[in-house]
Amino acid sequence: MALQIEVVTLFPEMVQGALAYGVVGRAAKRGLMRVGTEDPRTHTADAHRTVDDRPFGGGPGMVMKPAPMLAAIAAAQARLPAGCPRICLSAQGALFGQEQARELPRAYQDSCSWPIAM
Repeated sequence: MALQIEVVTLFPEMVQGALAYGVVGRAAKRGLMRVGTEDPRTHTADAHRTVDDRPFGGGPGMVMKPAPMLAAIAAAQARLPAGCPRICLSAQGALFGQEQARELPRAYQDSCSWPIAM
C-alpha cells in the first residue's frame, strides 16, 4: 500500500513542485507514495475566492475564515481511507520533530497509510 498524504494549502502548485524532487519525488515516481493537495479557495462562494478576514475586534494581521478551511479539510479527508487521522500543524502546537515522525507509522500501521493534513 502506497503512502497517501493530503495537504490543505493555499499554494498547491508550490507544494507539488517542491515534492517532485529528491527522495520524495523518487518515491512518488515509483508509486510508493501519493501526495494530493486541496486549496481552500475552491470552497469559497465569493468572486474573489476570499479565504482570510480581519480579526474580530480589530488588530493587526489577518485570520483564516473557518468555512473554506473546514470544507477543504473535509474534501482532503474524503480522499483518504476511513479512520485515518488528521495531523494539523500550527504555530501554537507542540514541536513536531524526528521522534514524532518516527512514531507515526507505528501508531497507524494497522488502520491506514499515514495521511497528513496541514
